[in-house]
Amino acid sequence: MGLFDRLRGNDTPRVAFLGVDGLPHGLVVDNPDTFPTLSAIADEGDGGQIDSTVPPDSSACWPVLASGVNPGETGVYGFQDREIGSYDTYVPMGRDVQATRVWDRATEAGLDATVMNVPVTFPPQRTVQRMVSGYLSPDIDAAAHPDELRERLAESDYRLSVNAKLGHRPDKSDFIEHARETLDARYDAFSHYLAEDDWDLFFGVFTAPDRVNHFLWGDYTDDGTYRDDFLSFYAALDDHIGAIRGRLPDDVVLVVGSTHGFTRLRHDVYCNEWLEREGWLSYGDDDHDTLSDIDDDTRAYSLVPGRFYLNLEDREPTGAVPASEYEAVRAELQDDLRSWEGPNGRPVAKRVVERETVFRGDHDEIAPDLVVIPNEGFDLKSGFRPHDRVFDSDGPRTGMHTFEDAGLFVDHPDAKVEDADLLDVAPTLLRLLDVEYGRTDLDGASLV
Repeated sequence: MGLFDRLRGNDTPRVAFLGVDGLPHGLVVDNPDTFPTLSAIADEGDGGQIDSTVPPDSSACWPVLASGVNPGETGVYGFQDREIGSYDTYVPMGRDVQATRVWDRATEAGLDATVMNVPVTFPPQRTVQRMVSGYLSPDIDAAAHPDELRERLAESDYRLSVNAKLGHRPDKSDFIEHARETLDARYDAFSHYLAEDDWDLFFGVFTAPDRVNHFLWGDYTDDGTYRDDFLSFYAALDDHIGAIRGRLPDDVVLVVGSTHGFTRLRHDVYCNEWLEREGWLSYGDDDHDTLSDIDDDTRAYSLVPGRFYLNLEDREPTGAVPASEYEAVRAELQDDLRSWEGPNGRPVAKRVVERETVFRGDHDEIAPDLVVIPNEGFDLKSGFRPHDRVFDSDGPRTGMHTFEDAGLFVDHPDAKVEDADLLDVAPTLLRLLDVEYGRTDLDGASLV
């Protein structure tokens, strides 16, 4: 009898969560032959589209999914955040996440958790049974705990991430090969530790799909050169999920979820270049490339993706917008953003969201004042370096994140995935684990 067939002989519920960074629900629905496993989970349990978080940036999304609270509580708003009371910026890492994540709650309840390759978790937590941190970890030696995990991964073909530089080449063959090897190695590692059968919560993330989508989404939607390779990659992912599903013990519930959707990228949009041309932002001189280079008369600036901040007195070091004029100036910027047009007169913004609508909590000091949810095709960058244009259509990426169309699949007959968003994943996992939490602890609700 294999380890996967061995049951513990107790009544403790267990959950295996497989994250798929960037998997759109619509991709699964439109290609059932490519996704027989996920289609079966949707039929036998439930599956559906869920909304992401604002903004739908992976660095903001994963802490939200893992904690069940909004960025005002996690303290992470994107790949780049601003220091309080400063123009210095930093890249958020695991210790910057201020919220209690689902594996922490499981551990506090006396359960064991294996956590593998979740973005924004570096350095690995010593309080968790087993962890290899994910995206932005420097190497396996630094990313894995304990020694046994580190040694095993170092001796295998395990990779922390796909080499995105390969995707910039016109010939995508090496990129596709590297993405597939990364996917397969991730599956091998997951399979080994799933078979250890010593965990109550397994939480592992496949991040290669997000990279593949960024560089090959155009081939998929436009019937390009690498469309078949794109679908073959996803068929392999579904096969891996199917193999795991087929070998999990009967006492384990499988949940598969993603953090955001994807759509066709048409234009890289440099928001700070637009702000400068519209008179909202200025720099001290022509040699500028960071937020700290803005001039004292700047009224607004942007951080990726689509986050807009007023340069507010008593909040920013040299704020030019008086606190008494905050609402009026923000409304003016909001109107400008709503009327912003791209090439061919298409509106850039689908929605312009005010901070109080989506951010609340103890760590909202650096929350953006406005967030733009863009229309399809406009990928919002910050861009503090000089640019000769606001809209660039020559970049190597052909896919971009969307707020809508993340996917969630729960292999449980009582699951109801409807009117849901990223905040509902953590409470669903805790409900399946039978781990209690306070009614006001989380922003989401269980879907089971």
